[in-house]
Amino acid sequence: MRKDSMDWLAARSALTPHRTAAINAETGEAWSYAQMNERACALAGYLEAAGVAPGDRVAVLAQNDLCCWDALFACIKLRAVFVPLNWRLSGSELNAIVSDCTPKALLYHSELESLARGLFAPITLQAGGVEYESIISAAIPLRHLEAERGDEAAESCMMIYSGGTTGKPKGVVLSHQSVLWNMLNTIVSWNLTASDVTVTSLPLFHTGGINALCLPILYAGGTVVVSKESRAEPLMELIQRYACTIVLMVPTMYRMMIDLPAFAHVQFPHVHTFLSGGAPCPIAIYEAFESKGLTFKEGYGLTEAGPNNFYMDPRAVVHKRGSVGKPMMLVQVKIVSDSGCEVAIGDVGEIWLRGKHVFQCYWNQPETTQSAFVDGWLRTGDLGRRDEDGFYYIVGRKADMIITGGENVYPVEVEQIMLEHPAVKEAAVVGIPDPKWGESIAAAVALHPDHGLTDEELRNYCIGKIGKYKIPKRFLFLQELPKTHVGKVDKKRICQMYQEM
Repeated sequence: MRKDSMDWLAARSALTPHRTAAINAETGEAWSYAQMNERACALAGYLEAAGVAPGDRVAVLAQNDLCCWDALFACIKLRAVFVPLNWRLSGSELNAIVSDCTPKALLYHSELESLARGLFAPITLQAGGVEYESIISAAIPLRHLEAERGDEAAESCMMIYSGGTTGKPKGVVLSHQSVLWNMLNTIVSWNLTASDVTVTSLPLFHTGGINALCLPILYAGGTVVVSKESRAEPLMELIQRYACTIVLMVPTMYRMMIDLPAFAHVQFPHVHTFLSGGAPCPIAIYEAFESKGLTFKEGYGLTEAGPNNFYMDPRAVVHKRGSVGKPMMLVQVKIVSDSGCEVAIGDVGEIWLRGKHVFQCYWNQPETTQSAFVDGWLRTGDLGRRDEDGFYYIVGRKADMIITGGENVYPVEVEQIMLEHPAVKEAAVVGIPDPKWGESIAAAVALHPDHGLTDEELRNYCIGKIGKYKIPKRFLFLQELPKTHVGKVDKKRICQMYQEM
């Protein structure tokens, strides 16, 4: 095999064949790096014999399961494109994505057979049974391994469909270069080693599940535990059982965790870092982990870039609470005004990113791809600011900014204030049309069990903490805030709820 091959699993397997690479938390099944590599080779050989060629898409429909690694690394060996599908979507939504990416093959887990029946691909393969394991055992050899190749780094590696909160989901194409540079950048900037162990319940169809920690840790020779668990207490037990050293979860899961009575007594002796991503994190979560002497920090990323872009020094967390840190080693960042100029320190602007970790294109959307870049810089659509010490803070989505009576209001600032109230479990702020002010501030709030709160009480709580024009004029109290398929608060749905009132 040529030295410029992107088949890094083969190289890792040669270096540390007997180290544990991956574990299924539900079954306890564990693979060494050698086993993982052998399985990927076998699946690649089968797919090639069935007709999958370099550049073809291979769609994968599975919950967090080890077969996802079979599929990803088989695609890398075959130079096909790995397309993980969001199994939380409806059949019609999945059909639209499959019609868009036109996969040559569909690999699905037996647990999702009923959902897979409605999807078409010329080649279909069911994982999770005797027939699938017999295919792996047959180990059909790949024919093209010694074939001459072009610039492999520039070839497409995976395509991850965006959450679609701002419209129709887009296929974000990541090249081998994008994936490789995110792994290298994360390892050297976050100081990951072969001793690191993580458990992920973040879905492997999402970049946070697959690219944020799992692939960097595998590249470094560590261990990844995959779990379908969505409850906080069992996840705490898994962190203990597998002596995890670094953990990434969304704020909603951390909120559920700190609300458990068991959290007050549990210890995490092996964990050196708890990471939060996907949405701004309430200050109460920081405080809960700090009270136990645990390092807790936020990250920032997006499917189109990494997703990892910043590093937060644990020694700075307490003094720079809410910051995502400083740019990672191999990432360039700037904060830009609407006119395209860099803003002054402390001012809010759009976050632009540049580096070899940035995505290749939006699938079949050349105009959208072109509009995402300015002179090689990726326009993220997120707003942020930088302080005098070089630390960056995320203010919110540019599309979420509310203009009321000519004043800019950033929802995250208002949400953080409301979340400081002891009765508030979740809060989201949106702008709704107003004939006088252009937009008015409205909030959706979920309370902790056995807590009561009125509009007036919450409004009065905000007075003096933020400007009067930022305080919501309307409140919608819900048992739980609506979420997208990747667990983020669905603000589009909240706006619809207000329109329906």
